[in-house]
Amino acid sequence: MPSDLFMRLLRPLGRAYLGRRYEVHLHEADHVPRRGPCILACNHIGWLDGPLLSAYAPRPVHALTKREMFVGATGRLLLATGQIPLERAEPDPGAVLTCLATLGAGRVVAVFPEGSRGDGELAMVQPGTAYLGMVTGAPIVPVVMFGTRAPGGHLESVPPPGSRFDVVYGAPVYLERQPWPRTKAQVRRTGAELRLRLLDHLERAKARTGLTLPGPVPTAAVKEER
Repeated sequence: MPSDLFMRLLRPLGRAYLGRRYEVHLHEADHVPRRGPCILACNHIGWLDGPLLSAYAPRPVHALTKREMFVGATGRLLLATGQIPLERAEPDPGAVLTCLATLGAGRVVAVFPEGSRGDGELAMVQPGTAYLGMVTGAPIVPVVMFGTRAPGGHLESVPPPGSRFDVVYGAPVYLERQPWPRTKAQVRRTGAELRLRLLDHLERAKARTGLTLPGPVPTAAVKEER
């Protein structure tokens, strides 16, 4: 199970750095339970989504992060702060077991259920988030990011200093805990139901803030990411 000690030490530094560089607004963060297992399910529009969530979430977060990031100094930092490597191209039972152990210890796991950065509109939601909720019974808190990628920006783009970021939390979603064996059909069906709940929160977040998402990623950037 990943350690959270180094993450706890770095979170204040991350908040201080991001807070000096950007205007960060948090909405309804009290939806995150103060203790016990929790899954944060966040849309994914920009490179800064992960760092922003790690620094500003009410509790330390272990985020599923694409395995390609775990190289060099960046990889060492991710491992030291308790982030979880994920192989996106195929099923990754090791990542699933790590998430289950982390949730079993009463910690917070963050998932970007779209699978990769994009327009953030949740057109497709991978079933893994629903699976974790079905197995553990942990509440799934929807999270919507605004501002971490400017309209027309490429996947690696970072908004200029002074930009405003809004992080909007939603009411927890509780899925019915499913005993083993859990069929693929059950997971897909529950995943589809969860997507509707995430979409509902996305629309509420837009209405609450008056903000919009940045739109499609430029085609060349999409090809590069894949």
